[in-house]
Amino acid sequence: MTNATKLALEESLKHLLLKKPLDKITINDLTTDCGISRMTFYYHFKDIYDLVEWSCLEDARIALQGKKTSSTWHEGLLQIFDAVMENKPFILNVYRSVGREQIENYLFALTCDLLMGVVTEKSKDILITEEQKIFIADLYKYSFVGIMLDWIKNGMREDYHGIVDDTATALYGCIDNAIHNFAAKNKRLAIPAFLPVLQAFCPFMTSMTYITAIIV
Repeated sequence: MTNATKLALEESLKHLLLKKPLDKITINDLTTDCGISRMTFYYHFKDIYDLVEWSCLEDARIALQGKKTSSTWHEGLLQIFDAVMENKPFILNVYRSVGREQIENYLFALTCDLLMGVVTEKSKDILITEEQKIFIADLYKYSFVGIMLDWIKNGMREDYHGIVDDTATALYGCIDNAIHNFAAKNKRLAIPAFLPVLQAFCPFMTSMTYITAIIV
């Protein structure tokens, strides 16, 4: 029942945003439209902006269901644009009333989950750290969000299918390369740590001889 009430409040919010800007909507407007008491609203949310944040994250969760693998990330990115476009009045109103930060956080939540799913899958059995996986996902997350924010800022007029295709073309193979570059770096950095141990057993080997043997 709790989630059903939250979803009902989200629908009321989106309905009201078709009529007036976010900063003109009151708690009373929402509770009247939704048919609940003010006490019920405050049981679920501390204010309207809390409802906005929850709505953004809930839409993000729904948009990305089953779209977090390397074979579906292109479709997942398209689904993100679909979700934003379907909520165009809501997104534009929040962007103009609250500012860039709220929408930016919404898009970060969307793209971070998508990219971490892809990076995790592609780095399976490859020697990179969790921090490096997060760094790779963050690198592309900021790129995706920057492109989407420009699109939103310009009123979502450009056909986003072309944006998604261009993004997929530009990034083809990039995540794989980043993972393998980090793996190669980790291998290089690991060599000096093992060198004193090996030389203790093989004192006749020089550092360069050992490194050459490892690389070969």
